[in-house]
Amino acid sequence: MIKINTWIIALASLFTTDIVSQQREFIGGKGSNQITVTASHSFSISDASKTIDGTGLDSELMAASRFLYQAAMGGSESEVYDLALSGDYERWIDLQFSMPMTPLLSKVIEINEIDLREHVYRGDDPEDFFGPWAKHFSYAWWDNVAKAPDQLRYKVAHALSQILVISNVSDVGSHGEAMAAYYDLLLNQAFGNYRDLLWDVTMNPSMGFYLSHLNNPKTNKARNQHPDENYAREIMQLFSIGLYELNMDGSYKRDADGQPIATYDNDHIGELAKVFTGLGGGDVNGKIKDEYPGATVEFGSSFYTLNRMIPMKMFEGQHEPGPKTIVGDYTIPAGQSGLQDISDAIDYLFNHDNVPPFISHQLIQRIVKSNPTPEYTERVASVFADNGQGVRGDMKAVIKAILLDEEARSCEYILDPYQGKLREPILRHTHIMHALPNDNPTGNYWKDPRSLFELTKQAPQSSPTVFNFYPPDFAPNGEIFERGLVAPEFKILDSETSIGYANQVFVWTFWELLMYDWEEYTPDPDVTIVYDDLEELAREDPEGLIHKIDVLFTHGQMSDMTRGVVRRALDKLPGNRFAKDRAQLALYLTMISPDYTIIK
Repeated sequence: MIKINTWIIALASLFTTDIVSQQREFIGGKGSNQITVTASHSFSISDASKTIDGTGLDSELMAASRFLYQAAMGGSESEVYDLALSGDYERWIDLQFSMPMTPLLSKVIEINEIDLREHVYRGDDPEDFFGPWAKHFSYAWWDNVAKAPDQLRYKVAHALSQILVISNVSDVGSHGEAMAAYYDLLLNQAFGNYRDLLWDVTMNPSMGFYLSHLNNPKTNKARNQHPDENYAREIMQLFSIGLYELNMDGSYKRDADGQPIATYDNDHIGELAKVFTGLGGGDVNGKIKDEYPGATVEFGSSFYTLNRMIPMKMFEGQHEPGPKTIVGDYTIPAGQSGLQDISDAIDYLFNHDNVPPFISHQLIQRIVKSNPTPEYTERVASVFADNGQGVRGDMKAVIKAILLDEEARSCEYILDPYQGKLREPILRHTHIMHALPNDNPTGNYWKDPRSLFELTKQAPQSSPTVFNFYPPDFAPNGEIFERGLVAPEFKILDSETSIGYANQVFVWTFWELLMYDWEEYTPDPDVTIVYDDLEELAREDPEGLIHKIDVLFTHGQMSDMTRGVVRRALDKLPGNRFAKDRAQLALYLTMISPDYTIIK
């Protein structure tokens, strides 16, 4: 019988790679019983023989877990194992593409009605009920994110919601159905075409209200009245071309003096603002119609009186006439309808050379990593420019290009200390919600928008400004900034939110509350973690507990240091008496560790 000590395992590993690739057999595996391995220490599932028999190679499992975090709002243990077994990520994406959209608007309306019934049940006056508003939008968003099968669609819409921003930190927050209608258009176009998305966003009344091109009138010099420039500026700066001309790899084009070249100037903003004049509400809302039968919408009708779920319409008499010379000195001709002017402007912006790298780079940042290499950005931007069939802006092709790129999938980039990203607080919450089984007596995954935002400065559609929670080029002081790198999510990481997040994890793990609401509903809407499986491992196999948490949460990237911290903490608690405490502590320590908060 041959015995191999662990000091020569490195030599054995040189051979297993070739054997795996050619025969899918392992030294010490089923095909051979002539080799044993000894080690000075053994930790349950990590016994010495696994170093060469193949059962310790969990790379496919870890890769599947990591992929589901990138491509969905999280993944359960069964979903991780199923994907690892098939190994076909492209097929998983195609199946997601084929799923019908799970809408938010109908869910908001349903939840609002439930809340109203509860309000009356408690003996409150129905006339005092307010809704739907931001709370009902939040309830619906979390409920759909928890239960909807089209998880990739929701992940992409979440990314888009941080590029094409509206927010409840405005009067839009008083209208939950308006927020939901806007989010539905993001969901709808997440797998559509970016040009259509720009059109839908432009015509949406909530965006019109948020960036003030709703009821935007033409020039009237006698009244010193000029078109509002807000939307014209932001559709260029944030939604399409950015501030500076770009190469396809996202780098700046430069002039003879080496300075970045501006894409537009104030004159271009003023001219484009004229394009977005004359848009008013599409109709009055149902409440107005009930109170005032025959009421019709007029230009200037208040946002509060409008049907906020349908697109705006053009009032030609308020649209700026004449030619308009916009960015790139492109002239929109005189004599067209207002909607044709808008269509021409969107076409020109959509076909600008900057759009593929500008939008692709930000989508990569939201889905995979903060600092994609220029080559990665260019590969995705090239697909944005042409999906291979002559179509520009095909979101399905762009999504595939982002998720299946070698830079998203290769282990090489996991080992690079300057690659990766800080996980968003929202996605940390959706992750634990999907990763662990839970007890949900009502079936409702309702979460108030205020709690997470107060603790972490992020909640769905709650950005403080149109510039999102963090700009895409934010770099914290220190090594990240000095190396010319960015880390957008660090903008909302400070002494307050660091403690706030740790307290939030404490609520999730030790209080076991994944979803809670301080309002006293009947029955109780709290959603709690089910610890049965983790508790059993904590009692019988603490190393197996750590391994399972590594699979589900750190995707095989738990460091020896973090593993040691968790292991020493568990050793201080007797397994039989404190099994649940062990499970909770292991999960808590993992989720506040850098190995979890930074995904590579």
